[in-house]
Amino acid sequence: MSKLPFRLLSAGLLSAFCLTATFTASLPLSAAEETEDKSKLAYTDTESAPEDFKFQGEYAGKIKTDEGEVKVGVHVISRGDGKFDAVGYVGGLPGDGWTQEERLKSTGKLKEGEVRLSNYESDLIGIVKDDQIAIVTDRGDGQTIGTLEKVHRESPTLGAEAPEGAIVLFDGTSGEKFENGQVTESGLLMQGVTSKEKFKSCTLHVEFMLPYMPYAVGQQRGNSGCYLQGRYEVQMLDSFGLAGLDNECGAIYSVKSPRVNMCYPPLTWQTYDIDFEAAVYDEEGNKTKPAYLTVRHNGVLVQDKTKVESITRAAPVQESPEPGPLYLQDHSNPVRYRNIWLVEK
Repeated sequence: MSKLPFRLLSAGLLSAFCLTATFTASLPLSAAEETEDKSKLAYTDTESAPEDFKFQGEYAGKIKTDEGEVKVGVHVISRGDGKFDAVGYVGGLPGDGWTQEERLKSTGKLKEGEVRLSNYESDLIGIVKDDQIAIVTDRGDGQTIGTLEKVHRESPTLGAEAPEGAIVLFDGTSGEKFENGQVTESGLLMQGVTSKEKFKSCTLHVEFMLPYMPYAVGQQRGNSGCYLQGRYEVQMLDSFGLAGLDNECGAIYSVKSPRVNMCYPPLTWQTYDIDFEAAVYDEEGNKTKPAYLTVRHNGVLVQDKTKVESITRAAPVQESPEPGPLYLQDHSNPVRYRNIWLVEK
C-alpha cells in the first residue's frame, strides 16, 4: 500500500499520462473527408477510426491508499498521431461520484502498444493495456495497488419511446419533417436541418452522436447546436474531458455553463432531454417573461430552469411571440441524430 498521502498519490496517478508512439497509423478515410488540413478529419464510425481511438475513453476503479480504497475516474482524450490529454477525477467519473473539485490534467503519447504512465513526484506507474489502467509501485516490488477498467456508459434515456400524443420528428425512416432533411444510408439524420413544424413550450428528446475529430480543438471539434424555436441554443460539442464552460456541451450557449460536463466520448450516442418554456408576450407584443430551459444531458441535470433573456448567438430566428422550429445547426462537422420527438405543452 502506498505511503503517499492521497492528494499526492492522485496527482502521481492522474497527471502522469506520458505515452510515446512507435507506429504511424494509417488513417482509413471511409468515414472521414479527404483533406490536407488534419483538423478537419472527422470519423463517424468506430470501424474507420485510427488505432489511437481504442485508448480514448472513460476509465474508473479504486486505488489503495493509507486512507483506504478511493474511487477515481480518468478521461483519456485522443489528440491524433499518438498524442493524448488525460484528466483525472477524485471520487469517480463526472456524474458518478466526482467531487467536483480539482481536475488533474496531463498529456502523453503511445509507446509500443501500451501506455506507460509515470510521474516525477511519486513512486507510481500506470500501465494502460487491454482496456485497463494498472497502477503499480516503482520500488522494485511492482505491487499493484489498483486497476481502472474502461467503462462504456449509456444514457438512461437512450432509446426512450415517444409517449402518446408526442410529435415524432425523426424515427430513422425519413427526414421529411425537416427542411434539408438528409438521412445517411444507416438511417441517421444529418446536421443542418430545420423542422417544418413550429412550437411554443414543449419537452424535447433528441439523441446525437459527435464525430471523432482527433486533430480539431475548441469550437471546431464536433460542433453543432440544438436551437429551441430556432432561437435558444443548447450547445452540442465534443467537450469530452473539458472543463464544462458556457460554450461547451450542455451549456446554454454564452449564457450559462452546465452544472457538470456530462459529455461522453465521441462516437457514443448521447441524449438531451429538454424542458422548454417559451417567452411570454402581452397583446401588444411586449415580452413579459423570458424563456427558460431545463436540460438533462445523458440523464443528468445540467441546466435547472435557466433564464434566457434573448436569442443566443447565431440563432436563425429572431425573437417574437410566434412559435419557432427546432433547428439542428450545421457547423461543418458531421454530427448525427436519431429518435427525435417532442410533447407540446
